[in-house]
Amino acid sequence: MTSRSVVRRRRRTVLVGLGLLLVGVVVWGVVWFDSEVSPGPAGAAVIVNVADGSSVGAVTTGLVKSDVVGSSLAFRIYLLLHGTPTVLAGRYQLHKHEGFAAVRADLAAGPNVFAVTVIPGTTVAEVADAVGKEVPGHSQSAFLALATSGAMHSPWQPAGSDNLDGLLGTGSYIVVPGESDTELLQKMIGRFDTEAGTLGLAAAAGADGVTPYEAITAASIVQKEAISPGDSAKATSHNAGPVARVIYNRLSQGKPLQMDSTVLYAEGRDGGPVTAADLAKVTPYNTYLNTGLTPTPICFPSALALRAALHPPAGSWLYFQLTARDGTETFSDTFAEQVTAEQLARSRGLP
Repeated sequence: MTSRSVVRRRRRTVLVGLGLLLVGVVVWGVVWFDSEVSPGPAGAAVIVNVADGSSVGAVTTGLVKSDVVGSSLAFRIYLLLHGTPTVLAGRYQLHKHEGFAAVRADLAAGPNVFAVTVIPGTTVAEVADAVGKEVPGHSQSAFLALATSGAMHSPWQPAGSDNLDGLLGTGSYIVVPGESDTELLQKMIGRFDTEAGTLGLAAAAGADGVTPYEAITAASIVQKEAISPGDSAKATSHNAGPVARVIYNRLSQGKPLQMDSTVLYAEGRDGGPVTAADLAKVTPYNTYLNTGLTPTPICFPSALALRAALHPPAGSWLYFQLTARDGTETFSDTFAEQVTAEQLARSRGLP
């Protein structure tokens, strides 16, 4: 055998070896890619947030970090082969180790996780409006009907009452696909129950000589009269505590509370002027005509308002008046002092 023949044979051997290696790499790549595309049964649900203006790369990175897909490279190749969908900003419920086809379909369908917020100072009717507007697949009328039907109750609710005002926990709630109004409302009731337990509602209310429900009702009035959600200057404890003390002082002396917010609640209004005609309307919530607390809370109180109602400062105040645009309120022991405070408010162009 000549040296030239030996060289040719070695070259063929090398080429065959390289060919087999290349085939092996291709086979391994196909197997790897297929295992990434279809990893098996999907795992636990996860929520992935897509920020406004996110690139495909950023979205893919988020999917990898959440263990939805195992390889960003494999997913990008898959999208090149099958088309990259338009991904809208929002929250998506996906699953760990989800197949690429399902992930692509979920992203193409748009966000499927939504948030609804129970804002301190609002009512069941206003929460129902928010649910209808913010959560596709849920309606204002259906949520309101459930919340007012008496089918679901708070442990703090008096026997025979179907009114959940004041008894839903404030803050944001994430609504996932398939979640029912019943499940959402139960979460809201449960959050308030947890907050009430943390604040020691039952024991603290007893120390103040009121029932827990009465304390919640007082807190709801504090929320409206002392803490305005739209006015950060007023959302401070220096107003809430003294307002709560005014409420309890007037109750102990048998004086009507004379709170405009209670009159507005009966009219389904949130703010605005209260006229002589409003004050003359005969309703259980007119605290100018009736003594005692209102029959129910008039809104959802914040934790600040609840703490104020449970732990009001000592004081003999019977009146209060907004006297500065920064939210400062003047507290008075006598009607004469209140008149002076009202005159000061008018001189400053305050209501």
